[in-house]
Amino acid sequence: MSTEQRHLLVIGIGAGDPDHLTLGAVRAIRRADVFFLIGKGPVKASLTDFRRAVIEEHSDRPHRIVETEDPPRDRAAAGRGAYTAAVHDWRSKRADACEQLIRDELAPGQAGAFLVWGDPALYDGTLGMLDEIAARGTVAFDVEVVPGISSVSALAARHRIGLNQVGRPVHITPARRLPEIFPGQEGGVDSDVVVMLDAHESFTQVEGDGVWIYWGAYLGTPDEILVAGPLADVADRIREVRAQARARHGWIMDTYLLRRTRP
Repeated sequence: MSTEQRHLLVIGIGAGDPDHLTLGAVRAIRRADVFFLIGKGPVKASLTDFRRAVIEEHSDRPHRIVETEDPPRDRAAAGRGAYTAAVHDWRSKRADACEQLIRDELAPGQAGAFLVWGDPALYDGTLGMLDEIAARGTVAFDVEVVPGISSVSALAARHRIGLNQVGRPVHITPARRLPEIFPGQEGGVDSDVVVMLDAHESFTQVEGDGVWIYWGAYLGTPDEILVAGPLADVADRIREVRAQARARHGWIMDTYLLRRTRP
């Protein structure tokens, strides 16, 4: 490793089960001198606590943990353009905070690590944030990515299903785009759809017979909840258990697969 340049490890740590850590992730954790944590406030403290527990269990060398609070995000922005602008603004503010941490807390020649929920390549902004920081040219570093078990993989494993059916594609989408790619009418897109980041229970807007849902929340954690069945039969149950879980924990992370069965 160069004594001039900082080295950043972006490590996927799985969907919440300590056993989801790969051997590669453990080896990467043991290489890190500094761990960067982005706190999300007291309501989601369990996410930070899990990262701290992973570090303490697997790091076998002197290390430091430095933390910054996640900047607020405008969640009221409506429309695709406004939503995209709000996300870019939030990520730039996060980049500002992490740029300062990298510059001030990580010495040249040292390795710093971001522990990413799930897999860094799937619905996570860490890599994009680091690209933005690198483009600013204020601090030099290289990046190494260690893949992890995503919530999508965990969902399929817990329901004991394959993500794809023979000869059919799989589409992964945020919930706000679901009506575009999974129309309810017969003859719609012939694909299975994985939905993430669904704050508004968009599955309730899907119509048509022969649609199954495989739903999971807090996957891999002791609080895991699973529901599966014909969408028309289980949609109300999912809404009920989802509301109860959100009230109990103050937050929820859920993922689901919609599958149109063939006649």
